[in-house]
Amino acid sequence: MSVPIRRRRLAAIALASVAVIATASACGDDSSKASSGDGPVTLVVDVFGDQGFGYDELYKQYEAEHSNVKIQERGKGLGLGDYNTRLTQQITAGSGAGDVVALEEGTIVQFYAQSDKFVNLADHGANDLKGNFLPWKWEQGTTPDGKVLGLGTDVGSMALCYRSDLFKAAGLPTDREQVAALWPTWDEFIATGQKFAAADKKHKFVDSATNFYNVVLMQTAGSGSGYTYYDKSNKLVVGENADVRTAYDLTTKMISAGLSNNLQSFSNEWNAGFKNGTFATIACPAWMTGVIKGQAGEAAAGKWDVAKAPGNGGNWGGSFLAVPKSSKHAKEAAELAKFLSSAKGQTEAFKKVGNLPSSPQALTDPAVADSTNEYFSKAPVGKIFAAGATDLKPVYLGPKNNAVRTAVENTLRAVEQGKSADEQWQSALKNGAAAGK
Repeated sequence: MSVPIRRRRLAAIALASVAVIATASACGDDSSKASSGDGPVTLVVDVFGDQGFGYDELYKQYEAEHSNVKIQERGKGLGLGDYNTRLTQQITAGSGAGDVVALEEGTIVQFYAQSDKFVNLADHGANDLKGNFLPWKWEQGTTPDGKVLGLGTDVGSMALCYRSDLFKAAGLPTDREQVAALWPTWDEFIATGQKFAAADKKHKFVDSATNFYNVVLMQTAGSGSGYTYYDKSNKLVVGENADVRTAYDLTTKMISAGLSNNLQSFSNEWNAGFKNGTFATIACPAWMTGVIKGQAGEAAAGKWDVAKAPGNGGNWGGSFLAVPKSSKHAKEAAELAKFLSSAKGQTEAFKKVGNLPSSPQALTDPAVADSTNEYFSKAPVGKIFAAGATDLKPVYLGPKNNAVRTAVENTLRAVEQGKSADEQWQSALKNGAAAGK
């Protein structure tokens, strides 16, 4: 690609991003206002992701029970990066955000410093709901000075999703218990991938090495330091935290074995990889099941299955619902956030899109605990995902976690493209430090 073409594309992307932000902000300024006269209050709920949060039926139920409230959702289909850029701008500006906004686990900590721009949900009875959330999830939603910034929605309890048809063709077991037995450790996962690669020259074993890097990092940090790129005093420790280097080295080992499809998560190419069946496994937190079904489509139903992930548990993802102070209907918005994040609300979201509840009551609800997923070969997803959720070890994510993570993962993508792993590690240290300032 020539330099001028690249510049034009970058300029076009930049202009498009500005247009998206401006349009969303303008929409937010209008839609968060109450209807004129004695009409209903309109509450805007901001979410992200291709599948959204699975709230459609909950909205209908809430409106039926609250005749003075109408709900509008926006953001479904918007990637987390673009969503967070937009939300950060809106919160800083003090206008444009929804009445209820989703905050992802990797970004909620960045808003601790701006907690004055959010409603303290404790003022609306949130402290009475503390027992409705896993203790570490409640802690994540609470600022260091005790404000309830967000109420938890889901957690990303870890498993591994795989294409049983591709495993069968490669001479590997397809039964989920036997598959899990192939990889009690990540090194054995790589060894299994090498067997797959020797038998199947058409498909890659994993979608993206960077996805597995993040899983290994969260696992390693969960049982080790308890943090990733920042320590708990918010000091940047990319090069000092041995857990980061451990995950990085294992990932480059996976790349050097030729197992990665070199796809960037949530890109058009990654989406096409599901539809075209170009890879055999993917790191699979509970919410990923909804993504896979949405992208792979009905043609792949019964070809996917779910097994225990290598290593010991781990968490990837999970969100919270917060209310910006810019909302003109803070009281009504807080009540809606409490409803959507209730055990009942979390159970409904699980049934719709697979988001695993952060509520102990919902996790033990038979609708969750005993559930199976027809699309994933009738896998007992409730048992697989919920079993480890209560034992998850929280990992502290610093104020610019996503920016640092992106900088580090970009160097791994360079390794996927043939660059030296040792040289790229040095770039990870340099670029990660720059992104974290």
